[in-house]
Amino acid sequence: MPVLVMKFGGTSVADLDRIANAAAKVRAEVERGHEVIVIVSAMSGKTNELVKWVSETATFYDAREYDAVVASGENVTAGLMALRLQEMGIPARSWQGWQVPILTTSQHGSARFIDIPRTNIEQKFAEGMKVAVVAGFQGLSPENRITTLGRGGSDTTAVAFAAAFDAVRCDIYTDVDGVYTTDPRITKKARKLDRISYEEMLELASLGAKVLQTRSVELAMRYKVRLRVLSSFEEVTETSGTLVCAEEDIMESKAVVGVAHSREEAKITLFTIEDRPGIAAAIFGPLAEAGVNVDMIVQNISEKDYDEAHPGAVTDMTFSCPVDQVPRARRAMEEARARGAINYDDLIIDDDVAKVSVVGIGMRSHTGVAARMFTTLAREGINIKVISTSEIKISVLIDRKYMELAVQALHDAFALEGAGRS
Repeated sequence: MPVLVMKFGGTSVADLDRIANAAAKVRAEVERGHEVIVIVSAMSGKTNELVKWVSETATFYDAREYDAVVASGENVTAGLMALRLQEMGIPARSWQGWQVPILTTSQHGSARFIDIPRTNIEQKFAEGMKVAVVAGFQGLSPENRITTLGRGGSDTTAVAFAAAFDAVRCDIYTDVDGVYTTDPRITKKARKLDRISYEEMLELASLGAKVLQTRSVELAMRYKVRLRVLSSFEEVTETSGTLVCAEEDIMESKAVVGVAHSREEAKITLFTIEDRPGIAAAIFGPLAEAGVNVDMIVQNISEKDYDEAHPGAVTDMTFSCPVDQVPRARRAMEEARARGAINYDDLIIDDDVAKVSVVGIGMRSHTGVAARMFTTLAREGINIKVISTSEIKISVLIDRKYMELAVQALHDAFALEGAGRS
């Protein structure tokens, strides 16, 4: 029988009524002839509560025990879902990560998959089990310790199971009914996309869209897993949700398919650093070691080039990072200067900026996207602080107060109100 993977997020299993609602959707797929692997998250708010308990118990906690505690939320949901399905007459069994087993690395709190053997679950399917309810977000280390995959790890678990079991599709049930051209809370003109490519979804996820976890999209693209994003609170039809698929499965390739935003960004500039081979490594190496997620990078010729105070060539370096990582970035730079790895005259932080991006695989064949974007922002009186581009996206840093205006203006400029895509 064909295997279908269904994943239910925290809001979809927030209480017993919602678990029953999700179970009804699983039963419908069993009745359509699928063997189903259900991946569940912890009930909404439960993981935050467990993390809080750990932090209150031990300030400098053992990461292995942290994983043992926070993984328990998914175990509860899996058991309750299996019980509900059994009450509906569906042969179901819950599975914790170690029972599958989901084999991962030993990086507690951010483990990576090594392998998902099919033997145990396939044996139970052969014996008549119709649904395997698997606790998401967790696995088993080579040392036989429980591991967790990081926030959003249940999405990644679902895609990994779909790849391992050659599933016909991986359905991600959440509290939204698909992927939109932009955040509907910012503009009512936002439209749901019928289809979106892996590359576009990966860019949108990394740029601030919260629909899918970035690692799950990376995994889906690598193994060509067809993903469908659906609402847990609506009836499923053939046209429901958004299908994330290969570029060749999309007939229409508009220049821009979506506008993404990230509100909590910061811009950091190091003024008057040496312009020499290795200076970038001397800056970004310590930032990486400090766990700072650097995004946009710009290097400029300094105004102080070749003067008496700076006899050699000098430059300025600007980069962006999440605003909550600014203290780590500042400390990393100050420590690097203290030990002589780098030298700079000043470090200026602007923590009141936002990132706005346009994304679309059609940029590869359409010209003028950048010109239209910059013209639109200029018309609204929005100054661009930093620009970053890739083959299918253009991102800018702007003052945070203009973020919503920029998103609305760009959505209109690229006529995304009529975007549906098939």
